[in-house]
Amino acid sequence: MSEKSNLLTLEELRSRMTLVNETLVENLNDYFTVAGQIGRVKDALGLPYFDAAREAEMISNVVDKNPGPVPDDLLKKIFREIFSVSIEVMMLQKKMGLQVNRLPGMADAVVTTPHAAIGGKRKVLIGGPCAVESRDQMMSIAQHLHGLGINILRGGAFKPRTSPYSFQGLEEEGLRIMRETCDAFEMDMVTEVLSARDVGLVSQYADILQVGTRNMFNYTLLKELGQSQKPVFLKRGLMATIDEFVLAAEYVYAGGNTQVILCERGIRTFENQTRNTLDISAVPILKNLTPLPVIVDVSHSLGRKDIIAPVARAALAAGADGIMFEAHSNPEVALSDCEQQLTPDEVADLVAALGQIAELS
Repeated sequence: MSEKSNLLTLEELRSRMTLVNETLVENLNDYFTVAGQIGRVKDALGLPYFDAAREAEMISNVVDKNPGPVPDDLLKKIFREIFSVSIEVMMLQKKMGLQVNRLPGMADAVVTTPHAAIGGKRKVLIGGPCAVESRDQMMSIAQHLHGLGINILRGGAFKPRTSPYSFQGLEEEGLRIMRETCDAFEMDMVTEVLSARDVGLVSQYADILQVGTRNMFNYTLLKELGQSQKPVFLKRGLMATIDEFVLAAEYVYAGGNTQVILCERGIRTFENQTRNTLDISAVPILKNLTPLPVIVDVSHSLGRKDIIAPVARAALAAGADGIMFEAHSNPEVALSDCEQQLTPDEVADLVAALGQIAELS
């Protein structure tokens, strides 16, 4: 028999490769099944998925048992890639176990308040001043907003400010003023709660409890809000990833409170034309990941008024369930964020612009 006749044909080699591939798939599935089990144990123990010392040990063992012909360097590269993917499997497994995940066929969640349904077919508008300054101030702007069909009033009674010497809010007096205003105009009240110890106090007045961007990582506060019966308006941290944002919502969910509203309010980047950079892409991503309502805060993301209308329209087009904005009857004398608060006439223009593309509640 000639040497040529001993060679396998191309078709025979392809058939053999198919069998090898099937074996590889079977072995890889076994490998990642074990990796998933390891991930669950590490989650329970609070250990990180990646362990550099353990990876080096496993690669060393693989190389020691390498019979060839695969070169050791190439084998190391292959297994590092496998180890990397195993970490992705662990992370994906953890994500799929979250209560806030959107499961196949799951309908959008709707958070119902006394005067609104957030997450339904109609888009909601949330407006009001940065801070509660006086009874007259709140009554004045609330009257204008109510006249435009806006039924959720925002305003800060406790104000977390970068400088300790800036206006810090009227605290409980501000809560009383805001509650009185909302009752007068049949509006829902959303205001920020700064710490776990204030949840009980703010809950006595507010319909929706807001977690500001600085507190998205305040897990003690999030756990306390998980015990609350009030809806939670959770703002994305100014330097938070989307995954971190979703996990913050999970903290509230894990406590038993499923009334969570997500708010994209811009993230900090190197761009200085706006106060922050509004991550429009986060809106459809969050809607894909979770069934939760998503609101976009166009005031804190932009920090300027001249482009609010087109950006708000873009947010609704991207799938946002509503828009939050700041408004003041006389922004020039506002005690905080005067440059980004809309006048009553500017609010009317915004409502008209949004009403052209969406059904507003």
